[in-house]
Amino acid sequence: MSKRPKWWLDFIAFIWPLTWLSGRVYRWPVLGTLLKYVSLPLFSKKRQNLTYIPINEGISGAESTYLPREIVAELIRRSKSRAIIHHCTCRLDRTCKEHPIDLGCLLLGEGTLEIDPNIAKKVSVEGALSHLDKALKDRLIPLVGRAPIDHLLYGISFRGKFLTVCFCCSCCCTILRSGKYLPREIHESLVPLEGMKIITDRESCILCGLCVKECFMGALSIVEGELIRDPDRCKACGICVTVCPEGAVRAEVEDVESAVRGIVERVRGFVDSD
Repeated sequence: MSKRPKWWLDFIAFIWPLTWLSGRVYRWPVLGTLLKYVSLPLFSKKRQNLTYIPINEGISGAESTYLPREIVAELIRRSKSRAIIHHCTCRLDRTCKEHPIDLGCLLLGEGTLEIDPNIAKKVSVEGALSHLDKALKDRLIPLVGRAPIDHLLYGISFRGKFLTVCFCCSCCCTILRSGKYLPREIHESLVPLEGMKIITDRESCILCGLCVKECFMGALSIVEGELIRDPDRCKACGICVTVCPEGAVRAEVEDVESAVRGIVERVRGFVDSD
């Protein structure tokens, strides 16, 4: 088991603003090139694979709690071990007033057996499902996948199976606040849920621009009186669906079962007890 002091999570939160700054540094001429060279081996699609699971509101084809709960629940049931980080680093850093700071990331797989109790608490399947339900009730967006940086932060070896389920809020999440600054080689590691489409009703849209402002990838713009979505940058997170005051944006899943199978197949190797 790796060892971390009790103050480790507070220390991570203390230095966390650097992650916000680094996103913007990518746009700087010299330092950006250097940072890209150093970070790509860790954050590119070859090493990192993350998917946002949109919350249910406005999602056609999804039963009341099917997305995102059943996708994450299936991964929880498959996992050999489970642990919950004591605090969400992003919300701890930002002293979040909108969402509970103690709704930390859920970690799955045998790699969690290496985590120091000062970092996270081990939980049963039932405990993990209860944590998931609390996060969804609080309108947090699950981000599921493998992030190598978590191995370094939490002292987990790269040889074990390990998967992170973050519960993100747009007010504090590092990615949701700086994704638009990331170079293509990194933002391509954010893979949209299979079959997910974000659709705008042109007749209902009043072009208020709120979704444009809230899109963390800068995938939306208003051009000549029309809302334009860049499919190469949209990560189908569903934030635009939830913030639209007119209900003009909706998310559709072509095949819910296929979407569930797709993400489970893509990441189950990181958590399976087999």
